[in-house]
Amino acid sequence: MRKNMSMLPLLALAACSQSEPSEQVRQDPTIAADVAQEASSTATRAAPGGIGITAAPGVAFFYRYAFSLPAERVATAQEAHAQACEKLGIARCRITGMRYRLIGENDVEAMLAFKLDPAIARGFGKTGIGVVEAAEGTLVDAEITGTDAGAAIDRLTTDRARGTEELQRIDRELARPGLRAPERVELQRQRAEIARQLAAVDSSTSEQRESLANTPMVFDYRSGRAIRGFDASSPLTSAIDTAIASLQTTLAVLLGVIALLGPPALLLALLWFGWRSLRRRWPPRAAGSQVETPPPA
Repeated sequence: MRKNMSMLPLLALAACSQSEPSEQVRQDPTIAADVAQEASSTATRAAPGGIGITAAPGVAFFYRYAFSLPAERVATAQEAHAQACEKLGIARCRITGMRYRLIGENDVEAMLAFKLDPAIARGFGKTGIGVVEAAEGTLVDAEITGTDAGAAIDRLTTDRARGTEELQRIDRELARPGLRAPERVELQRQRAEIARQLAAVDSSTSEQRESLANTPMVFDYRSGRAIRGFDASSPLTSAIDTAIASLQTTLAVLLGVIALLGPPALLLALLWFGWRSLRRRWPPRAAGSQVETPPPA
C-alpha cells in the first residue's frame, strides 16, 4: 500500500521545528548540534513538516527535496551535504549517487542520493535544508512517500508458508511407491515451479526488509535567483524578472543571428564593392557606340 504524503505549508514547520528531536538524534552529537542550530536560526522561517519514525511502524519512507540556489553555490551546498553524510559513517549514511551538470553558460543541475538509517533520516533532511538556506538558497519542493513494507512482508510470509506446505505434499507424493512415470514427471514439474515461486518470495521479502533498514533520500539542486530583500512572489518582482529574462533572450537571439549571418553578409558586401570598382574602372561599351563616318558632301 502506497502512502503519498504531501508536505505541509512552510508555516507549519515553524511549529514542527520546535518539537523535541528523536532519541537517535539526541544520542548523536553531530546531528543534534546541527538540528539545534538550524532550529534556532529558523524560528520564523518556513520549512516542511515531517513525520516521526514511530508514528508509522512498518512503513518504508522515501524522501525527496528540491532546492533552488545561485549557480555558483550549487557545488558548495552539494559538497556540504556529502561531508555531512560522511561524518555519520557508512553504517548510518551512504552516498549512492551524484550528478553535476552545467547547462548553457550559467544554469546548473545537480543531484545527490543517500541511504540513511531510518531513525536519523528526518533530522538529516532538516539539517540539509539549513545548509541550502545558509547558501542563500531555498527549498522549492519536498515530498515523502511511504510503502507499507510490514504488510507486504506479512503477505509474503503467508505465501511462503502455503508454498512450503504444497512442496511437502508433492514430496510425499513422489515418495509414494508404485508411482507411474507420467505422474512423477508432472509432480516434478510442479515441484520445480513452486521452488521458483518460493525463491521469488524470498527475494521480495529481502527487498522489503532492506527498505525498512535503509531510507533513500534524494537532494535535487537547480540554479535560480537568490533570496531577495522583499517577497519574491510579488507582481513587481515577477514583472522585473520577466523583463530581464525577455531582454536576455532577445540579446541572445540577436547575437546568434549576427554570428550566423555576419560572415556571409560581409563576404557579399566585399564582392559587391569589388564589382562596383571594376565597373567604374572599365565602363561597358554601349551597343552601336561606333561613330560612323559621315558621307562626303
